[in-house]
Parts: sequence; structure tokens; C-alpha cells
Amino acid sequence: MTAGKLRPVPAASITEWHETADVVIAGYGIAGVSAAIEAARSGAQVLILERTSGWGGAAALAGGFVYLGGGTPLQRALGFEDSVENMEKFLLAAVGPGADAAKIADYCRGSLEHYDWLVGNGVPFREALWDEPGWEPPHDEGLAYSGGENAAPFNAVASPAPRGHVPQMRDKRTGERGGGYMLMKPLAETAEALGVRVSYDVRLSRLIVDGERVVGVLARRYGREIAVRAELGVVLATGGFAYSEQMVADHAPRLIGRPGAAIEEHDGVGILAATALGAATAHLDATEVAFFGDPQMMARGILVNGQGQRYVTEDTYPGRIGQATLFHQDNQAFLVIDEQAHEEALATETATPIFRTPPTWAAETVAELEADMGLPELALQTTVEVYNTYAAQGRDPLFGKKPEWLRPLTGAVAAFDLRGATAGFPLGGLRTDLDARVLHVSGEAIPGLFAAGRCTAGICTGGYVSGASLGDGSFYGRRAGLAAAKGEVE
Repeated sequence: MTAGKLRPVPAASITEWHETADVVIAGYGIAGVSAAIEAARSGAQVLILERTSGWGGAAALAGGFVYLGGGTPLQRALGFEDSVENMEKFLLAAVGPGADAAKIADYCRGSLEHYDWLVGNGVPFREALWDEPGWEPPHDEGLAYSGGENAAPFNAVASPAPRGHVPQMRDKRTGERGGGYMLMKPLAETAEALGVRVSYDVRLSRLIVDGERVVGVLARRYGREIAVRAELGVVLATGGFAYSEQMVADHAPRLIGRPGAAIEEHDGVGILAATALGAATAHLDATEVAFFGDPQMMARGILVNGQGQRYVTEDTYPGRIGQATLFHQDNQAFLVIDEQAHEEALATETATPIFRTPPTWAAETVAELEADMGLPELALQTTVEVYNTYAAQGRDPLFGKKPEWLRPLTGAVAAFDLRGATAGFPLGGLRTDLDARVLHVSGEAIPGLFAAGRCTAGICTGGYVSGASLGDGSFYGRRAGLAAAKGEVE
């Protein structure tokens, strides 16, 4: 998309307004629907412009984790103690350098109320815990660890508490119809019951301004350009830029050549339209990384790099393993496991059976396996020897793997070739304040422009936890709707 097609358009040049509403929202995913509900409840007339033919966006295809804590009713019902301070301490550590401390504190303080808001809008959470390794619960359990809270090094930083809240979903089909769909469905029904209008197959292209204020958007519907006026405010909820090759190359080059763990509509258009107006961005280089390994097997085995050395605790959040692999190991990874551990892992349930493929190599001894894998002589053997020595003592001084997963690797062994087994999506985007107002590079809020969801830099600006996207997308989507309905910058 050329710069000329992104530059904001003066309102004086618009000869016909094809649609008008108080609040215009671009995108009908989790951020958009949450903004719509709050704006409508504030008395605003709301119009959602959705580029596809139905609601949902990436949220409806997601596993459905919503990252909430501080002692939610679901946490308490299942016997877990948590606090706002404990949740905040964990997130600051998990996100790492560059954490937006103010936004994390704000999100943690509002977490309990946000849980109640979701439930009050018809989102169901079953009182059941899934505490096995996995990308997500295989059934309809409502709570799980979703960020490595109970694994090293975080279990020594903050008291472990599961915060992955999953909406209950019948007939779950991972990647097709899961908890994310059940999150979106009642919210979409709520929005439309409130009188929110929706125009489908409408793609945002540019912002319309009157002086410094955003007063509408230009969009395309079936190849025809239309002008949509926003009397009070425009909310961008257009998703990230995982499917913009140019933006990935410019800002998140570690994802070049990696599959995008998003949907094709995440092409960065909202970010580009806002930056053409002078909007500031943050953490565009930050990325989540999915790792295509079976968590049950990884917890029971050892992950080694291209030199046959361990590099991460295997029982942590798979996204953390993915980041460690792509960022620090040149995308080189192998999972080594013995026959007993392999059989134990296969006997467990999983939401991602696609990762349970036959091993790449199998051998009677570690020495033979090492040779078959093409690793330097004694490299893997030394790693296994050190691991086994400590595992026999029930400890892992190198990486802190929990004792429940520590057992020496003995007998016949196998290895999975996981080189290149990563995918991801960018975490950065437009810089916003706590009211979801888009900030200009000057630091001032751009009048009439708000944003939430993956087109913004949310609570995860480096490290990631599953549920952060749906969590802060809905949380700050609500803020965007409330602020836009006020119609002015305070």
C-alpha cells in the first residue's frame, strides 16, 4: 500500500457521507465487540465496519484463554489464592525489559471487574482446572496455567496461580471452534441486542480528519470507496501485522519465513492508517512464538539445541520455549526422550494431537542416537549424563525443571527434529494510553482516535502469556468504547 493511499483525507474534500454513527469501529473481533458494547451502553449510536463476512476475527479461532487474576471467582472456587500484586509481579517478570508498568498495573487492578463483566455478558467459565502440560485444555475446563506461572524462573518470583480463563465450549475443535468462539458469540449477541449496526465486507483504508481531529474513515465495500462519518470517535480494532510481509521485514524480521500465527486480515492497515496521521508506535519488534512440540513429551524429555545442549526448562509455557528457540538458538531444536517417557506422554490427552508424530530417530543408546542426529561426538552424551545425574537427585540446577518431571533417561531413546518448528505473530502496535486513546509522536492524544487489541502495544511487550491478546483486547476495547462515546479528549 503506497503512502498516498494511506494519508489522512480532509473532511472538507468529502462530497458524500455514505454512513454515519456516533462511534465507528473498524474490526469485529474481541476488541471491536467490547468497544461496541460499552459505547452503546453509554448511549452512543455504534457502527462496526468488518472486512470479512462475519464477526469473530482471530479471536473466534483462538483457544480462548483470557488472562485474568487477582483472585477471580473461578480461581477462588478452585482453591487458588491470588492477588493483584502477585499477578502484577509475575507479568512484569514474564514480559521482561520494556514492560509498560502503568498498563500492567492498570490491567491487574481491573482484572476482577473485567471477569465479572465477561460473565455478565454471557461468557461461561466452567469450574474445573486443567493442570497438565499443553497449549490449551483438551476439554471444557475453565482454568489453566497459561504463561509458565508454575515453572522456573517465575515460580520463584511470584506465587504460582493459574490465570488462563477459558470460556466453556461444547464440541470443541481446536483451531476451528474453541474457547475463542464461545468468548465472541455471547458478546456479539450482546452488541447486536444493544442496537449496534454492522456493515460487513468493508475494508478500512484511510482516516478522515477535520483539522487535528479524526472524524471518520474511508473504506472500500465491494470495490467501491465509501466515506463513513464518526460524530464522536473512531476505534481501530483491526488486528496486527503478521500477514504484512513488508511490515514484518521492517519491524519484526525474526518472523521472516515463519508461518503467521494469526489470520490473513492481520495486514497492519489500522497501524499504517494511524501512523500516516503521526501516531506513535511501540514494541513493533516484539513477537510471540508458537512452538510445534507436544508439551507432554517436552516435559518428560530434554530439549537440546544444534550443539546437543539443553537451553530451556522443558516444563514451561510452550510460547516461552518458542521464543528461546527462535531468538537464541537459531531456530534449532531437538527433543530427546526415552521409551518409557514417550509411552507415558502418548497415554495422556491433548488438544493438539497434530504434534504427536513418530520420532525422527530412534536408537538403543544415546551414543547411537547422537551419531544418527549428526551431533558432535559426546555432545549429547554429556548433556544426558549431566541431566541424569541431577534427575536422580530430583533436581535441575541448570534450568529449574520441577521435580515431578525429573527422571533419568534410560534404555532405548528417540529424538524429534524440531528445527524450524516455530510460528509467531507481532505483539507491538500503536501506542495508547490507559483510556485507549491513540497517542501522537508528540505524546499527546490524537482527538477522536482510539484503538485496542493487536493493532496496539498491549500488556505484553516482550515475553508473552496465552490469554494476553484476548484479555487486553477486551479490556482496552471496553476503554476505547467508553472514551469514544464521550467524544472529546480530556
